[in-house]
Amino acid sequence: MSTTGRLGRLPAEREDHYMRLAGAQIVGTRALLAARENIRAAIDAKAMICIYGPTGHGKSFAVNASLRELAPTLTHRIQFRARPSTRDLRHELFHALGLHGRPPAHAIEFDRTLRGALEERRVLVCDEAQWLSKLCFEYLRYLWDDTGTDLTIIFTGGNGCFEMLQSEPMLESRVYAWQEIDPMPLDEVLTVIPAFHPIWAKADKELIALCDREAAHGNFRAWAKITHHLTVGMKDSKRATVDEDLLRWAYSKLRHRRAA
Repeated sequence: MSTTGRLGRLPAEREDHYMRLAGAQIVGTRALLAARENIRAAIDAKAMICIYGPTGHGKSFAVNASLRELAPTLTHRIQFRARPSTRDLRHELFHALGLHGRPPAHAIEFDRTLRGALEERRVLVCDEAQWLSKLCFEYLRYLWDDTGTDLTIIFTGGNGCFEMLQSEPMLESRVYAWQEIDPMPLDEVLTVIPAFHPIWAKADKELIALCDREAAHGNFRAWAKITHHLTVGMKDSKRATVDEDLLRWAYSKLRHRRAA
């Protein structure tokens, strides 16, 4: 049901880019810079924040990159791919926090153990938060509200995350800041993409604009996919630069089947 990954720690930097795209660089998009400031403020205030938006726009990337800079040793991550129970959540927290021994058998003892661990300063990332149930949100609020804990919570998620958190008034009222990650506008694409990967550094701006208009649509994961295909195509065709034919070949792989 869950994926702990490095016992709840931040993923390695090589995991940031789609398919570990060789040569890809971290670029300071507006979304990344805003996320960094929101996370910095949340850590200072020991607050809860929510960073959300459609798939592929760079939510997890922005959060992970920011936390490696701001709180690499304090950060713990939990993530669910299906609807967890509070029991599942307790066990995930136990392992993500790196607690030793066997998880307590009884809820009261388990809660005492978790509250004790959270007296130490921690930053908790709840990825794919749209999968959490009302009871799970209530449990996280209970831990955050405890006067003895020193906890920052960062909720991140895709479709449905904002609506899920907004539907829980007790939690929504405690969220310190909300940030929606939008697609990059064209002017940002033309600035960011040449710095993202060497194959774009000398590419014609008109080709970059064409690619964004017809295929990528400001979605960073789409740009990473296209770039990955291009690196393969350039190697196979022994081309040194991107041209329109090769570019169209690369992003044709992203198109969906046409409706009948």
